[in-house]
Amino acid sequence: MIAQPISMPQHEVRGLAAAYKAVGDETRLRMLSLLLAADELCVCKFEELLGISQSKSSRHLRYLSNAGLVEGRREGIWVHYRIGDDLSPALRAVTESVRLAVGEAEMERIRDLLGPVSARDGDVSGCMQTEDE
Repeated sequence: MIAQPISMPQHEVRGLAAAYKAVGDETRLRMLSLLLAADELCVCKFEELLGISQSKSSRHLRYLSNAGLVEGRREGIWVHYRIGDDLSPALRAVTESVRLAVGEAEMERIRDLLGPVSARDGDVSGCMQTEDE
C-alpha cells in the first residue's frame, strides 16, 4: 500500500480540488471577487458588471455552487448568490486566498463600483427574470 502524503480524508481532498478548479476560471474568479466585496448579488448584477449573458452567469454560478463555495436563494423570480455561510475551513481558506490575491485596494474599488447593489438591500432594479436553477 502506498502511503498517503496528505492526512485529509479523501472526500475533503476532492472537495478542495473542486474548489480550486472552480476558481481556476477567470469568470468564476471575478464572480467570487464580486461576492467577497458584497454580501449578496442577483444574477442580473453579474450580467451587468461582467458583460456576460444570463445563461453564462447562471452556469458559472452553478459551478461555484457545486464546488461548495457559494449558495443561492430564490426570492420570487430572482436568484441571489452569496459566499456560503457554512464553508469548511479548507473552503474558507480558498475564499480568503482569493481575497488576499485580489488585494484590499481592488476589493475597495469593487465595493465602490458595486455601490448599494446588494440584494439584501432590496436593489433588484434592472433585473430580468432568471432561468430556473
